[in-house]
Amino acid sequence: MNKDIKKIEDRIKDVIRKNEDAVKGFDNAAEYAKDVGIQNYFENKARERRMFITTLKNSSPELKLGDNEIDGSAAGTAHRAWMDIKAFFSGDKDESMLEEAVRGDKSAIEEYNEVLAETLVPHRVKEILLEQRNAIQNDLETSKILEDFR
Repeated sequence: MNKDIKKIEDRIKDVIRKNEDAVKGFDNAAEYAKDVGIQNYFENKARERRMFITTLKNSSPELKLGDNEIDGSAAGTAHRAWMDIKAFFSGDKDESMLEEAVRGDKSAIEEYNEVLAETLVPHRVKEILLEQRNAIQNDLETSKILEDFR
């Protein structure tokens, strides 16, 4: 396999794993949320990220981007464990989960920006990545507003 293609596959897989971690994290946050509006917000974010994963995996059939299972990463598992601990000790679970959503979204945006900077990513995939990155950026602003509102 061409080393450049393998590198691009690996970079896109990193974004997919970041989204898998987000799905699990948002599902987790929705379970902890007390406010129904915040709970719905996290459920919608999880649903959106599932769609991101499917779109990316289908974006370039010639790349081997994995199956449809949502695995996530070890770092994501550690972050969710931190969310569990934080929620347990926090007086305001909703605010705590919103803070973690902001942190996770900032990290996702960095990951997207790194992949978007790669010159060998197929044009159609770059368009998808840019669209998804912008959606996460908008979500980040919404999370910050909800956090400040609390």
